[in-house]
Amino acid sequence: MIVSLRGKLIEAGVLRVVIESSGVGYEVNVPVTTAERLPKLGAEVFLLIHHVFREDGQALYGFAIAEEREFFKLLVEKVSGVGPKMALNILSRLALPILRDAILRGDVALLSQCPGIGKKTAERLVMELKDKVGLDGPGAAPAAAASIVSAQPTPATDAVAALIALGFKPVDADKGVRTALTKLGAGATADQLVKAALGR
Repeated sequence: MIVSLRGKLIEAGVLRVVIESSGVGYEVNVPVTTAERLPKLGAEVFLLIHHVFREDGQALYGFAIAEEREFFKLLVEKVSGVGPKMALNILSRLALPILRDAILRGDVALLSQCPGIGKKTAERLVMELKDKVGLDGPGAAPAAAASIVSAQPTPATDAVAALIALGFKPVDADKGVRTALTKLGAGATADQLVKAALGR
């Protein structure tokens, strides 16, 4: 089973990349949040992999950070009716801190904004994952929950919260900050990200 992949980035799309490692090209499905962190074509890239086996074949799903991979696994393995493609769409629409917060608060309306997610599926997300993304909920999955919950606030999450406080919809705030991060780089402060998202 493949759990990580390092190699040269030879193709890159919004939800799909090809990485060449030891002369072999691997097709990897990635969420938008990972695609935005990719280097230029030809550069070395490292992704954490979730390897999915199906009756009709295999598929690789790649993530830039461990927390996203663990959340993807929770979606696929713990929520009935959510397959890898839908899980990828969910992680592409909302950043992990926003997703976790929406599940903990039971925000079905926000979760329903993800592509392919209706009200019933959003309700299942809340019902089946609420205890697993919290610290003290019964039936929590310790390893996955610990990795998700342990993530400290970052300038990006602080910037998203600031934009929401200014009246932005969570989805728009998240998208604005991700775009700002692409322009300014990972070292940007929350204040710089907010100003960039506001077009200042």
